[in-house]
Amino acid sequence: MQIGYKLATEAFGPKEIIRQAVAAEEAGYDFVEMSDHFHPWLDVQGHSGFTWSLLAAIAAKTERIGLVTGVTCPSVRYHPAIIAQAAATLAIVSDGRFTLGVGAGERLNEHVVGRGFPGVAERHERFREALEIIHLLWRGGYRSYEGKHLRLEDARVFDLPQELPVVAVAASGKASARIAADLGSGLFATEPKGAMVQAWKGFGGSGPAYAEVPMAWAPDEGSAVAAVLEKSRWAVTGWKVMSELPNPANFDAATRTVGAEHVRAQFAVGPDLAAYLPVAQQYVDAGFDHLVTQNAGPDPDGFLDFAATRLVAALRELTPSA
Repeated sequence: MQIGYKLATEAFGPKEIIRQAVAAEEAGYDFVEMSDHFHPWLDVQGHSGFTWSLLAAIAAKTERIGLVTGVTCPSVRYHPAIIAQAAATLAIVSDGRFTLGVGAGERLNEHVVGRGFPGVAERHERFREALEIIHLLWRGGYRSYEGKHLRLEDARVFDLPQELPVVAVAASGKASARIAADLGSGLFATEPKGAMVQAWKGFGGSGPAYAEVPMAWAPDEGSAVAAVLEKSRWAVTGWKVMSELPNPANFDAATRTVGAEHVRAQFAVGPDLAAYLPVAQQYVDAGFDHLVTQNAGPDPDGFLDFAATRLVAALRELTPSA
């Protein structure tokens, strides 16, 4: 079992994100994972540093910890050729510590370039084409591609790592699980859906399976819940909502009725280790072997100390229930 720390690029400034990554390595984490956003989920979060700049800085300031995007959309805001080049470079400068997590995108971040944001069927078509282009460029040489939605003309990535990065494909159901099996070498998810993991494996998928586990550490449960309600209540809406709303103001409006009961139903909250293990166990039972601790509490250093002294070791010991 590998344990990761979620770097909340929407909630902290760029220098603080780098500091937390270094602290996560010192705390014993195996990897750090960060989203690739243009906007935060809520205005109150107040940040959205450029993930690829942060990854390069973290690679330079750390020695052993893995780096994961969770996740990049390579088909709207970025052209897949750019992501193929960026991921290859990062794999080299990190000495093979990088995993490329990719997904079909969220309107929140992708609409900003003025190309619109397509429905699910077209998103999946574009996503498939983007992954095909990335893999094509990683074969070396000059490459061209003519797809229904995306094109590539005489492009070559000159600097390729000796070992290509794992491509962990985000999935939430059978359709995306098939894309992950066909064009990925790993899986990424945010919900403990065992049926989806089994579908991925049934389609031939294999490799590491990453999942974000919702947590909120604070010295008392009330403070933890209050922090989630202030900055992370968007997380209880589910993927169908999270992928469609265009701006932080929309997420604010959509989540005004979220209450403490919704937070407690989904998040592990408070200072006690016993509250965290049952929440994480759901993901282990679903088939995930790379757990990301996604702390939405008010004190990242308090959480990292808790993780270093108690949480990480306990999570490593989890095994699927009989």
